[in-house]
Amino acid sequence: MSASFRELLKKVGSGPHTGKNLTRAEAATATRLMLQQEATPAQIGAFMIAHRMKRPTAEELAGMLDAYDEIGGRIPALEMESPVTVFGVPYDARSRTATVFPITLLLLASVGVPVISHGGACMPTKYGVPFAKIWEALGVNYQSFSLRDSQQLLRETGIGFYYLPQHFPEADKLIPYREEIGKRPPFATIELIWSPYAGNANLISGFVHPPTENRFREVFTLREMQQLITVKGLEGSCDLARNRTAIIGLNQRNQEFQRLALHPESYGFAGRDVLLESPEKLIEQLQTIIAGKPGEFMSAALWNGGIYLWLCGVTSDLETGLATAEELITGGAVAEKLKELQGTSL
Repeated sequence: MSASFRELLKKVGSGPHTGKNLTRAEAATATRLMLQQEATPAQIGAFMIAHRMKRPTAEELAGMLDAYDEIGGRIPALEMESPVTVFGVPYDARSRTATVFPITLLLLASVGVPVISHGGACMPTKYGVPFAKIWEALGVNYQSFSLRDSQQLLRETGIGFYYLPQHFPEADKLIPYREEIGKRPPFATIELIWSPYAGNANLISGFVHPPTENRFREVFTLREMQQLITVKGLEGSCDLARNRTAIIGLNQRNQEFQRLALHPESYGFAGRDVLLESPEKLIEQLQTIIAGKPGEFMSAALWNGGIYLWLCGVTSDLETGLATAEELITGGAVAEKLKELQGTSL
């Protein structure tokens, strides 16, 4: 048993009357002890459920991120003027709605916006379809890439991938605890706001509940980040719905927070969100978009693509972003970027 971890566990697990929040340094120490397996399995499981019930503070999340930066492998920085856009989406993926996220990445990379996607294997508690398997079905298998391989892919194609079991095995070893406690621990929140890139990154983080976004904004200040975009997306992802208003928060260093409320019906994109029928069906739907064929899923791809082209500064307004997204997809730019990924030899 780790005596030092025991004292930290006592602080977060003593209940609403005598429990205390951890300092940033203490949260970093607790995370480090768990990642390095110096805490016992009983201690780790107890901490995870106690911390979830207490709810982590922004200072604690900042400390946890400090430990992730210290221990986790990160894609080496590239020499480039523009920052890399890193998308934070739930590692346990989507289980109810179909995702157009791979199309968004291909779209942005096709116009020179470097992007990174990170995640793991099929994971509790949602057991959604992991992006690694989606990309593998599309002909891109990055699960055995080294960090240098990912850096090279980012340099050559504008898309980098980070795979938790390969690049951060210490964090991956904590995944089984999610199965055992039956709940997402605060580490699931960390995944939405951590950058596995060692250079200058702009983060786009999905969320579901407003308190989570508020904590993200506080962490943004504590960590002195340059830019954070928060997205109330489908199942906590960065995919924006078409059946409700798109809610987006813009956090930029030394600027006032901005809230965007984008109504799909105002731009002709209102509609139902496509349900996830099966992994095989999802691949067919994504391939249909890549081929430039119209449909409900194409509308979702255009809505998301247009917004992200605008948010990433490719276009000066949303209307132009939507038109550009359609031109790029139907004109074959997305298909060409996928072929480039498929043909890259590492």
